Amino acid sequence: MYKLITLDNLFRVATESMAHMESVALGVWIRAGGRYENQKNSGISHLLEHLLFKGTEKRDMITIKQEIEGRGGSFNGFTSEDHTCYLVKILAKDAELGVDILSDMVQHPRLAPEEIEKEKNVIIEEINMYRDMPHHYVHEILAEMMWQDQPLGMPLAGTVESVMSITKDAIQSYKRGHYSSANMILAGAGLVNETELAGLSKKYFKDSSPADVAPFEKARISQSAPLVRIKSKETEQTHIALGLHTIDRFHPDRYALTLLNIILGANMSSRLFHIIRDEMALCYEISSSVRRYEDCGALVISIGVDHKKLVKTLETVLKELKRLTTEPVTADELKRAKEYYRGQLLFALEDTMSHMLWMGEKIIMGEKDFSPKSILKNVEAVNAQEIMRVAAGLFRNDNLNLAVISPTKEERCVKEALAL
Repeated sequence: MYKLITLDNLFRVATESMAHMESVALGVWIRAGGRYENQKNSGISHLLEHLLFKGTEKRDMITIKQEIEGRGGSFNGFTSEDHTCYLVKILAKDAELGVDILSDMVQHPRLAPEEIEKEKNVIIEEINMYRDMPHHYVHEILAEMMWQDQPLGMPLAGTVESVMSITKDAIQSYKRGHYSSANMILAGAGLVNETELAGLSKKYFKDSSPADVAPFEKARISQSAPLVRIKSKETEQTHIALGLHTIDRFHPDRYALTLLNIILGANMSSRLFHIIRDEMALCYEISSSVRRYEDCGALVISIGVDHKKLVKTLETVLKELKRLTTEPVTADELKRAKEYYRGQLLFALEDTMSHMLWMGEKIIMGEKDFSPKSILKNVEAVNAQEIMRVAAGLFRNDNLNLAVISPTKEERCVKEALAL
């Protein structure tokens, strides 16, 4: 089990000691992401994440890279709707260097004006790149539909207009408001113990102080009919993202939803993959996934299909969704889904980085019980009737959201398919 220590400045340190490893994975997690933004500063969390790799008051960006990679390590960062994370993986003997560099980046970034302007241009290229990737862009369209005029519906990278308008003062103000000691944790997994990591945190994060953090805007969901948005674009394939509003990450039905997703489309033995790809040969790529937020969630089905097979594919998907609401899944399906979840979880936790990411996300999001043993016990307790009940609550026409990027003009046919 992980150990959690809170320092005098309210900075938290989470440790999972893995004595058989040679490495340690370290991550600084901050509750700052797309949900804490607005239309004016959309993309600021992502921009700040980029800028923290551009140098600190005592290290330039080349030195940061060389110090980590020169010891055989790796480092990265990412921004989500709920949080931002800066991470390193390094040999255990170099754990102090990892904490030193992460703390330096988070507490003392240079934020040089010329680097800010250069990184804005890099991010604009990133935005344009994703706009040219229909399998990615269709999910931005879907999010905007599901959470219209809300932070959850805005792209994490922002827009060209919002990114260009962000000033250094705005970045510094945002950082002061969110990168406080009480709003951060350092998570470490591998050949390290809680006493050592707490001591390093006291030494290197002493310049952080607690501060009040503005809450994010709660999700508003008021859908009463199926929503369809088709973006006309000359593409080789039609790209589909079908989304349904689901429960939040703390809901008691989250384990049933997890198994429902596995059975539906999470792997190659799932219903959608087997029926739509293997049996009917309607597409090459089809999958489902669950997005979990503090106050809401989404089940998303992603498909790439020939333009002429769009309507047939949608009809088949919707029939499979309906079947889950009226027929209990078989005992074999349920057993396979539970074993798949067990295997994927335990495989992931064999790796120091995966273990750190698992632990860090759950702690920063406020989950209380996330030991693998406890979670697997809850997953094992799910029965077929629970899955059917959860499916019936989700798979309703007034909960369907469909985003399509395609040259097709068959909007009427698509809407008719959704009315099944």
